[in-house]
This record gives sequence, structure tokens and C-alpha cells, in this order.
Amino acid sequence: MIRAVVFDVGECLVDETREYGTWADWLGVPRHTFHAMFGAVIAQGRDYREVFQEFRPGFDLYDEREKRAAAGQPEWFGEDDLYADVRPALRRLRADGLWLGIAGNQTVRAGKLLRELFTDDVDLIGTSDDWGASKPDPEFFRRVAEVVPFAGDEILYVGDRVDNDLRPAVAAGMRTALVHRGPWATIQWRTEEAEKLPTFRIDSLLELPGLIRDFNG
Repeated sequence: MIRAVVFDVGECLVDETREYGTWADWLGVPRHTFHAMFGAVIAQGRDYREVFQEFRPGFDLYDEREKRAAAGQPEWFGEDDLYADVRPALRRLRADGLWLGIAGNQTVRAGKLLRELFTDDVDLIGTSDDWGASKPDPEFFRRVAEVVPFAGDEILYVGDRVDNDLRPAVAAGMRTALVHRGPWATIQWRTEEAEKLPTFRIDSLLELPGLIRDFNG
């Protein structure tokens, strides 16, 4: 049975359109150019952080985040950046008695924003900065397994990426759901791995309550 559902953050719960648009502005690059390069890097199977190197060689994402914060332009997301299905899906899953968590590659600052947004909605919020391990490192998913009070095969990890989310979660013994939105899922959706690896393939988080009930039934 699936007893716990753990969600990735970017392009799963949070629409990152604002975030990457502000990075383009910070770099002084037209947004459509930045987004085109972003898609090209993903399609080539490269790390998304290489996008920044294309425009500014030697770019250090951590340092630039601190510079943005010092300049009064910190990374930020709020209620308006959540996908429309997030709140109703969490309510339905909670009503079904499922344990809920959020765990993704996020900074300490982003973790604070998540805790403000989801104070009473989930049982746990964990970030890569909190744990000192980033996806797809197996240690990240070991940390998820440690904090969720159920066995690995009773955990459903929901994400938008085959490489960062599904593949390492399955290796950790978890069930997975691939949500079809954002650049990664759009590019990877029709690959063999995206079709065969996940327990569920969904276009909306609102599909999860029914799918989980049927799976458990």
C-alpha cells in the first residue's frame, strides 16, 4: 500500500516561470533566449546549471544567489506561484489519511518560504541544504526514507524529472509518480524510461487521490 506521498518542489508544486525569468534579468539576457538555452541544455541531458555558464563562464550559482539577496532581489516564490491543483490535491490526500511531505533540491531560504506556505498542510518539509545531499544522490533519498514513518515501498515520490526524481527514488525502493509539466517532463515524457519507470503518470496532482485509492484497493 501507499501510505505516504512526498512531493518535489520545482515544477511539481511551484511553477518556476518567475524564478527563471528573474535569473535571465539578473544575467541581462532576454528571457526567451534564456528559456531557449535552458530547454536545449535539458534536451542534451546536461545539468541545468550549465545554462548559466553559457551566458557567464565561471558563474557560481550559490554566490550569485547571495549577491541577489544582498541587492534586494532574493529568490522568492509565493502563493501565486503554486500550481492551481496543489492546494486541493493536498486537501484530498490528507482527507484520505495519507502522510504528506515535501522534499526537494532547495536552499535554506527556499525551505523557509515552503514552511510559510505549507505550515499546516504537510507533515515534513526537507531540503537538500537541510540534509547536505542533493538529488539524484542516493543519500537524499535515504534521508527521505529516514524521516517518513513507513517502509520505502509505502512511499510515493512525486516529481517532474526522470533523472533527478524517478530513477533515484525507484533505486531507493519507492513508488513514483511523474507529473507532466515544466520543461523536464515535457522533454522527457515520451522517452521509454518515462513511460515504463513510474508507478503513475499524471497530468494533474488531482489524479493522485483516485489512483492511490485504486492502487491500495
